[in-house]
Amino acid sequence: MTLARISAALSTAALLVAGGCSSVEKLNPFGSSGPKVKPTELASIQPTAELKTLWQASAGSAGEYAFSPAVVGESVYAAARDGTLSRFDGGRQGWRVSAGQVISGGVGADGSVVAVGTPKGEVLAFDAATGREIWKARVSSEVLAAPAVADGLVVVRSGDSRIFAFDAADGKRRWVYQRSTPALSLRSSVGVMLAGKFTLAGFPGGKLVAIANNNGAAVWEVTVALPKGSTELERVADVTSSPAVSGTTICAAAFQGRVACFESGTGNTLWSREMSSNVGLDVDDRYVYVTDDKGAVHCMAKSSGASVWKQDKLGLRSVSRPLAMGSHVAVADYQGIVHLLRREDGAFAARASTDGSAVRADPQRFGNSLLVQTANGSLNAIEVR
Repeated sequence: MTLARISAALSTAALLVAGGCSSVEKLNPFGSSGPKVKPTELASIQPTAELKTLWQASAGSAGEYAFSPAVVGESVYAAARDGTLSRFDGGRQGWRVSAGQVISGGVGADGSVVAVGTPKGEVLAFDAATGREIWKARVSSEVLAAPAVADGLVVVRSGDSRIFAFDAADGKRRWVYQRSTPALSLRSSVGVMLAGKFTLAGFPGGKLVAIANNNGAAVWEVTVALPKGSTELERVADVTSSPAVSGTTICAAAFQGRVACFESGTGNTLWSREMSSNVGLDVDDRYVYVTDDKGAVHCMAKSSGASVWKQDKLGLRSVSRPLAMGSHVAVADYQGIVHLLRREDGAFAARASTDGSAVRADPQRFGNSLLVQTANGSLNAIEVR
């Protein structure tokens, strides 16, 4: 495995973990004891579009975690490591409360409930209108990912890859889903996705599972990637990013593995391609967009997986998951810079800066705009023009 691939995996809040294993800091080129690999310097561009900041707000520092804001209509909910949880409406603070403890995973929300998780394995639920805490529940280990909230459920992934579903009204446990995992896996902030009657979850070992929301049973399981290689490290092939859904197609990516698309109803494979990604992909009506583990952004035909273009001028910049935005694709990097690419050829269309700190979590759609939260806690609503 190349140093670049290890660096991309470890630089976005994903660390290799195993029971009783020794530190892998020496494998990380950005770590204190490893060789340094310089990210690609940005060249000047000729803008063909504009990224205009609609508003900025402060949510609080993420510390060592990756926080993703939750968007519900015109409202945005955001969390910080110190336990701060906030609601913003049109960029103005609606309420701000303290959870009274460290938060490590968040935020999930619908119109009624806002949910976050803690390093101690607690799930905390708050009233979306007032910020008042309404219930607590516990899972089996730390919560690094944002809970998913919809249709009366709060679904939470714990650090040991178990999936818990709680009643959104009172926090009573509905079901738990668990499966065996490899001895070595990536410590990741990936959560789950609620898609209709199913919860979609990727797992270590390259598996993607559709779980029935009514009872927690597996409806289908597919293989995104098969582990390969002669060492345990080389055989890490985890799905460390959320899948993307477009119509009846579900696509997913695995670290040191493949990108693949499946039929949502049956799980039948439509196509797959060798590619390693630890931050994931997005899909629109024509294309699949993937950020690989070296920071290159790829565009492939949704119908076949055939290559359309590749933008490789962002190497080793810890580039985020892509976000399809009409005729453009947006990504963000370790310096908090948002890059806008043209959908048809991948050329740079615009660039905008935030606060200079990393965007670790997935950019979010916010109406016709996009929303990014930085490691230092800056919330930025950015319009594409």
